[in-house]
Amino acid sequence: MDAIRQMAAVAAVLGLMGLTLWWLRRRGVALALPAGRRNGRRLETVERLPLGPQHALHLVRVGGRGLLLASHRSGCVLLESQPWREFEAPREAAP
Repeated sequence: MDAIRQMAAVAAVLGLMGLTLWWLRRRGVALALPAGRRNGRRLETVERLPLGPQHALHLVRVGGRGLLLASHRSGCVLLESQPWREFEAPREAAP
């Protein structure tokens, strides 16, 4: 009897989550885009460089800007922000 009540509670919670997601999608808050589409996307992860188990550098393009972020166990830090064309321009070799 206890197992039936637990399964019913899990089913009810999953049903409420599904109903909430359906409602959010109808209102335009949660979008259901396939992973490969880039149409209209303003945020794009360009590259990720893992530095350790819980540390990484992320190069992110937001609109016309490039952001270099460092992520760690406690959160993330913005290291650099500049126009995207600065990230795309080839670097001159140092003498």
